[in-house]
Amino acid sequence: MPSPSVLPPFRLPATGNVVVSDGDLRGRPLVLYFYPKDNTSGCTLEGQEFARLHPRFARAGVAVYGVSRDSARSHERFAERHGFPFPLLSDEDETLCRAFDVIRPKTMYGKPVRGVERSTFVFDAAGKLIHEWRKVKAEGHAAEVLGFVERTWPPR
Repeated sequence: MPSPSVLPPFRLPATGNVVVSDGDLRGRPLVLYFYPKDNTSGCTLEGQEFARLHPRFARAGVAVYGVSRDSARSHERFAERHGFPFPLLSDEDETLCRAFDVIRPKTMYGKPVRGVERSTFVFDAAGKLIHEWRKVKAEGHAAEVLGFVERTWPPR
């Protein structure tokens, strides 16, 4: 299944005890990064890198949102523990994960499981998909996304 060419309709709980919809995310460029699980080493590293680079994303006028299947409560603890300055969306029913086709078969401890494939999508202010990365490695990925963002929307 290909990625949607525009930000699909959704309404999900987010950190800060709010509900975020696709309409809320239009009007400025957007980075939507999908990660497997709160408080795991790779996901923590990736979140910390996006957090460290967040001021530069903001200078370019780009919003950053993380998405996983974890609960809003888990997201609150994860974001608070690591000081994430961007919202995390809770996609427990896999609405957004399925729309972006990021649920993949994986193996954990020798057993087959379904999990989120680490992926990132960049949208313009109108909600049009302009770039995507799939099967990414956590380390250094946020910097790669930032490089693309700053080439596309130079910092102000």
